[in-house]
Amino acid sequence: MTNLTSLPILSIITFLPLLGALLLLLLRGEKTLKITALLVSLLTFAVSLALWFGWAAGEAGMQFMENVPWAPELGINYTVGVDGISLPLVLLTTFLMPLVLLFSWDTVHDKQKTYLVLMLLLETAMLGVFIALDLVLFFVFFEASLIPMYFLIGRWGGPRRVYAALKFFIYTAFGSAFLLAGILALGYLYQQQTGQWSFNVLDLYGLGLPANVQTLIFFGFIVAFAIKVPLFPFHTWLPDAHVEAPTGGSVILAGILLKMGTYGFVRFSLPLFPEPSQRFAPLLAILAIIGILYGALVALAQKDVKKLVAYSSVAHLGFVTLGIFALQVESMSGAVLQMVNHGLSTGALFLLVG
Repeated sequence: MTNLTSLPILSIITFLPLLGALLLLLLRGEKTLKITALLVSLLTFAVSLALWFGWAAGEAGMQFMENVPWAPELGINYTVGVDGISLPLVLLTTFLMPLVLLFSWDTVHDKQKTYLVLMLLLETAMLGVFIALDLVLFFVFFEASLIPMYFLIGRWGGPRRVYAALKFFIYTAFGSAFLLAGILALGYLYQQQTGQWSFNVLDLYGLGLPANVQTLIFFGFIVAFAIKVPLFPFHTWLPDAHVEAPTGGSVILAGILLKMGTYGFVRFSLPLFPEPSQRFAPLLAILAIIGILYGALVALAQKDVKKLVAYSSVAHLGFVTLGIFALQVESMSGAVLQMVNHGLSTGALFLLVG
């Protein structure tokens, strides 16, 4: 543990795929590109296992933390760390990506270099979301994950790929506008109370806000994360994206990207806004239950496997959201476990059916 904490292990894991993507730009040859991308993803997974074996079980708080000044005069820093919530999602991401690239070995031939580069860039963005402790850094990674997936759907998707990609982009960008406004408001309010800027979520957890201000910013965060989950009634972009995306993109979408929304609920919405989280928990629970019933019933009528998985994902992520807003330790643990379960099961199903 001591040796690991002296290394920027989280940065190594996060930016290895980015370095791999840059390396691919210099290479030629279909087989060389595929082997290099696969080896980079396998190396990232191998390095991520150091988090598991170096984990200090039973210790509360963040581990493997790194903090590097980025724009210190604005309170923006490269601050990262993992805890028992984010660690499983980091490992899920590094585990699924080699499987996706291996599956794409014989299924993607058109502009293969671009496809592989986008996949590795997407992995960096997703890992960044799960380790970021600075809200501005989180937002950068959160938005960065949108760009590769947009092009993956729009270029290698099905007949209605352009429509699906635009719908995915517009929904997510709409929610992100509310998220950015909320982040900036929190930084400003922290500056007003302490005299200095900070977007470090560990600092913001202790920020005392009036109930009405909490509620306003809370809904900004909730809209962004509800669209990402997607929570009913913000779910309509998901079936189109699932059906039209290439299979590798569908695996990433179902297995990892949807978890960014539920992760956002746990990491940011509940601890930053405890009063409105408790007050509006019944409303969010009702929406989750509607999503569970609606998603399951519509999934029963589907003949297309991708659309079936899309609607069943609405139901499954509804269970996760319900567990989160039950506001109990046991339900929260179950929600985190179901995030990983859903990622593995839907990823495996997509890889099996192609």
